Amino acid sequence: MKNRPIVEDWLIRSRSNLCRAQSGQTSDEILFEDLCFDCQQSVEKSLKGLLIAIDIEAPRTHNISILIEYLAKTGITIPHQVIIASDLTEFAVQTRYPGIYEPITGEEFAESLEIAENVYSWVLSELAKLPD
Repeated sequence: MKNRPIVEDWLIRSRSNLCRAQSGQTSDEILFEDLCFDCQQSVEKSLKGLLIAIDIEAPRTHNISILIEYLAKTGITIPHQVIIASDLTEFAVQTRYPGIYEPITGEEFAESLEIAENVYSWVLSELAKLPD
């Protein structure tokens, strides 16, 4: 795999965000909005790690659709479970500040977490296919 140390750094950060999201709402003071931000960040970082692994400079964007487009242009087949991760883009900025979004429900958070877990697993499986 190309750029292994950098890719591993991206995956460590992705996993950290995913683990924080998986910890869930351990108190009423933890907002679903912040947990969904962690889901979005996990997806963004894992996709950027995969791009770097295949020697493509990851664009400076929080837009998951753009990252998926970059990957699709390489010929990698993008499964539906990854394509729907584009929906998490709204959590990158919009929900981080009060007053400009509808409150996130527990159900929406659970869906976001499932998407983030699926993307992380998919990225790991794609990385495993790459030559050392």
